Amino acid sequence: MRYLTDRKRAEGMGSAKDGVHHFWAMKMSSVALLILVPLFVFTFGPMLGEPHADVLAYFGRPFPAIVAALTIVVGFKHFRDGAQVMIEDYVHGTRQKLAIILVACLSYGAMATGLFAIAKIAL
Repeated sequence: MRYLTDRKRAEGMGSAKDGVHHFWAMKMSSVALLILVPLFVFTFGPMLGEPHADVLAYFGRPFPAIVAALTIVVGFKHFRDGAQVMIEDYVHGTRQKLAIILVACLSYGAMATGLFAIAKIAL
């Protein structure tokens, strides 16, 4: 191993050995959100200002509930990945690890709350 040059040791690893995975995860969630956000707007928009019973009946149907749930899951996953990359770039040391854990907990907590609300309405 000591005979390898620095370039040979670093080749194919990226800076942290997993940068390509984060890049592709962000790209895939971005493409998914390009489809989901307009679908969410067109399914959620007509229910603005409607009576509570109509909204419950509307989101009790499978398609609007699934679109809302997918938008919540993919949106908060995209938020978590983007915030993690930003924290990795600008925060260092123990504060970095704590900030990443905090953002992950916030993201998964908000995701679980949204999914619980959708499930409660749909079921």
